[in-house]
Amino acid sequence: MTDRAPAKAIMVVGTASHVGKSLTVMGICRWLANRGYRVAPFKSQNMSLNSTATADGREVAWSQALQAEACRVPVTSDMNPVLLKPSGGSRSQVVLQGRVLEEVQAREYFQDQKARLWAKVQESYARLAAECDVIVAEGAASPVEMNFKARDIANLRVAEMADARVLLVADIERGGVFAAVVGTIALLEPHERARVDGILINKFRGDPALFDDGRAWLERALGIPVWGVVPFLDDLDLEEEDSLGLEHARYQRHQRRSAGALRIAAVRWPHLANFMDLDPLFRDPRVDAVWATRPEDAAGADAVVLPGTKNTMEDLAWVHQSGWADRIRQLHGAGAYVLGLCGGYQMLGEWVEDPHHVEAPAGTVSGLGLTCQHTTLSAHKATQWIEGRLEAPWPASPIVGYEIHMGTTASQADLPPLMAIGGRREGVSLDGGRLVGTYVHGLLDSAAFREAWLGRIATGRAKPLAPPTPTPEPRARREAAYERLAQHLAAHVDLTRLEAWLAKP
Repeated sequence: MTDRAPAKAIMVVGTASHVGKSLTVMGICRWLANRGYRVAPFKSQNMSLNSTATADGREVAWSQALQAEACRVPVTSDMNPVLLKPSGGSRSQVVLQGRVLEEVQAREYFQDQKARLWAKVQESYARLAAECDVIVAEGAASPVEMNFKARDIANLRVAEMADARVLLVADIERGGVFAAVVGTIALLEPHERARVDGILINKFRGDPALFDDGRAWLERALGIPVWGVVPFLDDLDLEEEDSLGLEHARYQRHQRRSAGALRIAAVRWPHLANFMDLDPLFRDPRVDAVWATRPEDAAGADAVVLPGTKNTMEDLAWVHQSGWADRIRQLHGAGAYVLGLCGGYQMLGEWVEDPHHVEAPAGTVSGLGLTCQHTTLSAHKATQWIEGRLEAPWPASPIVGYEIHMGTTASQADLPPLMAIGGRREGVSLDGGRLVGTYVHGLLDSAAFREAWLGRIATGRAKPLAPPTPTPEPRARREAAYERLAQHLAAHVDLTRLEAWLAKP
């Protein structure tokens, strides 16, 4: 800790989910960092199945990791003290300050759990505020969900704790923007409304000047300035925060690929998690990648990817019930390549057992039987960054990624690993690389592995594979996006209001 004054705070809340809160926070964070402020993001409670590991082996939502990157600071669990990971059946895993606390029913969480979690939220915020000049906090969903507003620990209660000024973001693309803004303000308590310093109209298509009359009306009706009207920003090229992002055009590009492209089907099971692992495939013009919900969606696939899942047991049962198990085995038997990532890796073996009922009442579910492995789930979650090196037949290249999983996978035989991590053998690579499984997220970010894997698929399926188009590495690509986002906000939002407030003693 230092003797610096606690940070000032601005909080970005929204009229609804998916109105652009996360990106607005990200852009403000980079804009402030570019001006020399020591800034950090904060989201007291996030609900997401896309998560990552911190340097000290804790778990946070992926969006807070990106926001921390925009601030040019390492992500810590204090930036996202409560992470809810839906498990299905109205249950969620609660991750508290980066460690699994428990699995709870939604009713239990909303009615009974908030008091003890709030103390940890305050603790995390205090640590951040003692080390920063500015905290840019993000709300969740809407601050006026009246059925649980009294127990809400993600919105205006955070603003009061942090003595934050509030910026309300509304998405005009959804329609009904006036009702959304006026209704949100009307449902705030007077002391909450007094914190709202500005309104931001987001995702405007066309000339922003066309909203001048609407802007004037809002300011007259509410007495709150509209800080800006932000045009829709196409193709920012950042990983999506949640499954709503799977509708992004990036994941539909396969419809425009050539007939000779490598066709790769990624199974979209009910509890899909960390789907950004597959972004490099959807960005590659040589690949016809598709999120496949039905087994028939994978017809003619050259490769099948089994991605991460929050609930291996339930999704594995779904794989059998839906016909996917037979389709995956049939495709593999016909020469298709199979890549299992995290939960998808667990499914490759002969069975997955859950003796402690970590995920489901069922004790054991049969796997795909593609490897002679079995997985035992446990209450302990492995969460860590790793640095490894690929083993033959892959190029001896470094791999940097992270692990987030509950359970261990063992083999009845000495199977060749995919990589070595220190002295530990990790994953499996069989049939000359035609069957690969790993717990490591970020494997496909490695150009060396990706090119070798795609090359093997092309050779095995007798398809041409053009040389890769030079593209920035993921970190460089994200850096360009942060700068573009900050410049976009600065061009259309009166951020001098924020800087003037920060300059006040």
